[in-house]
Amino acid sequence: MKIIIINGPNLNLLGKREPEIYGSKTFNDYFKELKNRFSDIELDYFQSNIEGEIIDKLHEVGFDYDGVVLNAAAYTHTSVGIGDAVKGITTPVVEVHISNVHSREDFRHVSYIAGNAKGVITGFGLDSYVLAIQSFTK
Repeated sequence: MKIIIINGPNLNLLGKREPEIYGSKTFNDYFKELKNRFSDIELDYFQSNIEGEIIDKLHEVGFDYDGVVLNAAAYTHTSVGIGDAVKGITTPVVEVHISNVHSREDFRHVSYIAGNAKGVITGFGLDSYVLAIQSFTK
């Protein structure tokens, strides 16, 4: 099984940015833990602050991988293009968020991805990624 995690803008700052919301662990450190926990799965990781690069990566992996775990971050609420990219690929996508976006600002209650995703996991901290990966293994 081959799964990729794609993270969007500002998630490269995990561990530094708003630790009260996002925690103090970097995603690179967490990704090492995920690879150990799911050693029977080929896990890849990509992060970009640039919308077009995220779309390009979805196009690149969207027909060959078994799953995409996508945390498009703020682009979730603004990017019709990323939503269309998810709709246009055959690999199933699970949208994830570290925080509970529904307990935050109103604009975060809208997702341009959710309607085309296999599912949405929000508010379980970094464990949101574990839940998403597990959704592909059942």
